[in-house]
Amino acid sequence: MQYAFVEGIKSEPQKGLRGICMGCGDEMVAKCGEQKLHHWAHKALIRCDSWWEPETQWHRDWKNLFPESAREISFFDETNEEYHRADVHMPTGLTLEFQNSSLSIEEMQSREAFYPKMIWIVNGLKFRGFNLGISIPNPALPGFKDFEFNGQAHVTWTRVSERLYPAKLKDRLSLRHPEMAKIKPSSRHYSFSWKHAHRAWYLAQKPVFLDLGGHFLYWLKRRPQLSGDFMYLQMISKKDFLDKYS
Repeated sequence: MQYAFVEGIKSEPQKGLRGICMGCGDEMVAKCGEQKLHHWAHKALIRCDSWWEPETQWHRDWKNLFPESAREISFFDETNEEYHRADVHMPTGLTLEFQNSSLSIEEMQSREAFYPKMIWIVNGLKFRGFNLGISIPNPALPGFKDFEFNGQAHVTWTRVSERLYPAKLKDRLSLRHPEMAKIKPSSRHYSFSWKHAHRAWYLAQKPVFLDLGGHFLYWLKRRPQLSGDFMYLQMISKKDFLDKYS
């Protein structure tokens, strides 16, 4: 944890300090070694938040982009009788959760139910077998209403009418096909492949933004189709993201 109450003041850890957990109210000690990120830890071996995960520099860097008053805000879960600590909770009611490790579908759904207005920011650099693909046309364009997207890194299209009748299914179309000649790739939309996908993120109902390093985030989006949802990425600059949400 980045913060605890020290004499009633929200404080970062310093060597020798003792504080109080801003959630459960139990005693905290400052951990300020040279090898690990400085943090607060409960003095007793308890966990007041079952969704807790060890904080990394990646977590800390993201949290520090938001006002201090909005970081590590605790809420009481009356159903489970425990505290949950939001990474960032803005005055608008928006919760931002920064997720560095994988999580189960059950936990993902529990968090989304607990925080009705929230956004996930996920460390995509930790993903195994993940590769950003090529730029593709915006799947939301009206011109695609009669087509379905196929594939992952390399995308093709089939006509919806032919997907309904597999016996008549023709070759998949590429952007070189005459019917696609007027459709241009977008500079903001990308395909991707993910060999060892964390299924929870495909099922998330709240917005999921992947942090792949650099100056951009990639919004994981879903296009509903008869043959199965097509997943793709929409790029947004981190500056624009922060301008909108911080």
